[in-house]
Amino acid sequence: MTATTDEDQMREAIAVASTARRAVSPRPWVGAVVVAVDGRTFAGATDGRAGLHAEVAALRAAGDAAAGATIFVTLEPCAHHGRTGPCADAVIAADVRRCVVAIEDPDPQVAGQGLARLREAGVEVEVGLLGADVEAQLAPYLTHRRTGRPYVVLKLAATLDGGTAAPDGSSQWITGAEARADAHRLRADSDAIVVGAGTVRSDDPSLTVRLPVGEADDVEPLRVVLGRAPATAKVHPCVEHTGPLDVLLDDLGERGVLQVMVEGGASVAADFHRAGLVDRYVTYLAPALFGGDDARGLFAGPGAGTIADVWRGRVVDVVRLGGDLRIDVVPDGSPEGFAGRGDDEIRGDGPREGAS
Repeated sequence: MTATTDEDQMREAIAVASTARRAVSPRPWVGAVVVAVDGRTFAGATDGRAGLHAEVAALRAAGDAAAGATIFVTLEPCAHHGRTGPCADAVIAADVRRCVVAIEDPDPQVAGQGLARLREAGVEVEVGLLGADVEAQLAPYLTHRRTGRPYVVLKLAATLDGGTAAPDGSSQWITGAEARADAHRLRADSDAIVVGAGTVRSDDPSLTVRLPVGEADDVEPLRVVLGRAPATAKVHPCVEHTGPLDVLLDDLGERGVLQVMVEGGASVAADFHRAGLVDRYVTYLAPALFGGDDARGLFAGPGAGTIADVWRGRVVDVVRLGGDLRIDVVPDGSPEGFAGRGDDEIRGDGPREGAS
């Protein structure tokens, strides 16, 4: 048998956490692995929106084998009473010898208190193993707990020369079936979807999650329209918002929305971008060319006036989806030369490829 390392066990905890991604929000999706003295392993993940925390699930699976064991957990065990009892107390009661944690929990109710309780009880505590991986996995939760606002994903789709729609407004479909299915997975990972009223009027999208049975059952994000949706629009029931975007994000954060996916057209995309509100840009590129300068672009309105003011980020992932590419970019510092639009009223805009 191949010997396993601490890193192997934490990777298993991260993998287990991913299985709970769509079933637990606004709770964090956490994974835990108990490694018994005899080498046996027992795993657990956050159980739904009201069930067991990952640590307790793994400890229950281990039973008496938890005594003297090491537990690997992706997020700091809690130390407060919520829907369940404190996980730190459960770890102590199980007589666990060592607790390896990827990252501390920024939630004010936890924020190091769980780690302190474990150390006070004599449990050996280590923090930071594969922390960057878990920071990425839990980015929506961590953003929400640190800022009170959801993690904002801006979804874009374009040809290689940057076109999103033909001059006559036609746009469906620029990307292929695999890319469109991936976009539905992105919807399923989000708690809310935002579009402009113009997209609703022109495309009449339902904004539902459409994936194979078993992949995202009963997952339907909150639908948000910037502006007013016609009474007969398929997007109903929805939240209609006519004020500043920062107010919208504050409201969604209070509703427990951890991740919001922006699917609006070029004006909505530009509003979020210029206000510096996007945490992740997900762009689907199709091997197609409009071949001119009259196609509609990803963003409406004026862009950077000089090369020094061009917004720059960093590519964090590139995936091939059939004949298309998905490129994920995150901000790399504050952009120079872009003024926010936080005080402006947000207008509805035109169609966006893939809004259905």
